[in-house]
Amino acid sequence: MSRTRREPRGKKINPHFWVFCEGETEEAYVKFLRSNYRLHIEIIPKIVGNKITEKFIKNYKKDKPIHEKDVDFLIYDADVPELLEKLKKIKNTVLIASNPSIELWFLLHYKNQKAEISATECIKELCNRNRNTYKKGLIDNKLASKLNENKYEALKRAKNSSLFQNPSSNMNELIDILDKIKRN
Repeated sequence: MSRTRREPRGKKINPHFWVFCEGETEEAYVKFLRSNYRLHIEIIPKIVGNKITEKFIKNYKKDKPIHEKDVDFLIYDADVPELLEKLKKIKNTVLIASNPSIELWFLLHYKNQKAEISATECIKELCNRNRNTYKKGLIDNKLASKLNENKYEALKRAKNSSLFQNPSSNMNELIDILDKIKRN
């Protein structure tokens, strides 16, 4: 049985964010967000990959302190329809999906991508825009700077995309939640 965190008297408790993600790039990006927002974000990277289930999440959090304000996120690429359908069925989580990959979210910080694109083309475009070699699983200084500078443009662009279609990302939902918590 999970332990519950006790709310200190007179203090507001921030939620604990549990982020289950599929790859190194998602993990690197969530670490980047954690350092920028300075909120309690626990990253559970690719331990299970596409074998993620509601039961796995429950068992993972079993002996950890939890609070009713805590939020579970699933950050996955949406380019595999079978996996996407499986993720949609997991209850009490917020599904953050980018199609074809998280690199599309990064690309939205540079331009409004409206035409269908492959993951390989996203990476190639990032290399061209950043004028260096993009490596999966690494947020270099140039990319980090662009992610900070153009965050709100990327949020607008993502909100205008059709969720789960190529190209689309709803990473804006995670950013909106983090911004709201940080403001309060």
